[in-house]
Amino acid sequence: MGAPKKKPTRMKRDQRRAHFKATVPNLIECPHCHELIPSHTVCPNCGWYGGEEKIKIEKEEKG
Repeated sequence: MGAPKKKPTRMKRDQRRAHFKATVPNLIECPHCHELIPSHTVCPNCGWYGGEEKIKIEKEEKG
């Protein structure tokens, strides 16, 4: 069975990991309340999706 004769260099290791990066989430503006939300999700701020209210959101009063 073959075994590596030398330790891979930092350059080779980093080249292999060059495409491992975090991606920015695709955010869109809610057409109802104009908050940034992930696409294809119900807005957690107002409860709207697809031009109609899908869930009822009750606002908590502060104070």
